[in-house]
Amino acid sequence: MREAFICGGVRPPIGRYGGALATVRTDDLAAHPIKALLARHPGVDWAALDDVMLGCANQAGEDNRNVARMAVLLSGLPVEIPGATINRLCASGMEAVGQAARAIATGEADLIIAGGVESMTRSPLVMAKVNGKFDPAAEYFDTIIGWRFVNPEIKARHGIDSMPETAENLAAERGILRTDQDAYALRSHRRTVAAREFLAGEIEPVRLASGVVVTQDEHPRADTSLEKLAALKTPFRTPGTITAGNSSGINDGACALLVASAAAVKRHGLQPLARFCGMASAGVAPRVMGLGPVPASRKLLARLGLTLAQMDVIELNEAFAAQVLSVTREWGLPDDAAHLNPNGGAIALGHPLGMSGARLVLTGARQLQRQQGNYALCTLCVGVGQGVAMVLAKP
Repeated sequence: MREAFICGGVRPPIGRYGGALATVRTDDLAAHPIKALLARHPGVDWAALDDVMLGCANQAGEDNRNVARMAVLLSGLPVEIPGATINRLCASGMEAVGQAARAIATGEADLIIAGGVESMTRSPLVMAKVNGKFDPAAEYFDTIIGWRFVNPEIKARHGIDSMPETAENLAAERGILRTDQDAYALRSHRRTVAAREFLAGEIEPVRLASGVVVTQDEHPRADTSLEKLAALKTPFRTPGTITAGNSSGINDGACALLVASAAAVKRHGLQPLARFCGMASAGVAPRVMGLGPVPASRKLLARLGLTLAQMDVIELNEAFAAQVLSVTREWGLPDDAAHLNPNGGAIALGHPLGMSGARLVLTGARQLQRQQGNYALCTLCVGVGQGVAMVLAKP
């Protein structure tokens, strides 16, 4: 098997729901970091690019009909470059990066752009087709997040808990206090705000049609506090612990990384950030989907002959503070572990579903290089009960 390297990546700032990026079409949002990669790597022969792989979870609006291919056509890449859209819900972006690295490792490709995109603001309403000429029971669904068009047998066997309800399940079953969740959320915001300068290195600003230039992630709150977090309501369960403050946001974002073989690194004069070691996925019960990183990481580390203690950096997607603490306590880590999300996470940055996994890989690779570590673990839970994990190493 050949080695695959992460050779840089870029993303636009992450926008809030209905916020700064609300007017940007999803396919344009996907094309933005690809254009930035082209500009940042002028020495690459882009005609030699084998593929573009982008994760996307929704695929019901402007991201339909293979948004990766649309992004290729919008980006200025040669029309001969193909594109594939990959869906593993919240892990779609990481899945795209992993599939690209695997293609390179097997010798089927040398140079691939991989990443993900999601505009949750622009996710449309959809309506089920009627059963006859006229069916007054036709259903409408908001495609932002969650179950829709549910198979009754799945509901009977596994339930259809919403994402916040799965976090409430974990909090109740594992005794995770609201105060601990809020404390974790505050740390996420504070770490992200403190890391603004570092995170700027992976951001390409977006110029809107209005002329406004968006330069910073929009979701982090420098002014939050334990008092403000404690005042938020728990709308998902009474009594409950999950709030908007200790959950990830609903956001808009995209990310693109350049994945290359050793031969492509040499040919195009690239500088690797990290080496791909492997990726693994695992399933868990949908009602506790937040535990997915535990079996996925266990499977991958065992396959690689590594241990969690060898990980210098851990990038764990913060779907909910209760979910993060369920995983870290299962791992035996302290709630405030310094090497876990050292630059904050999705509670502060936001969670554009199809993009987040790619962002974890980009930030994890950059942080690994920054602190001259040996290994980074990037992992996240997935709706409907899965987990995905990836290990990176110094190049």
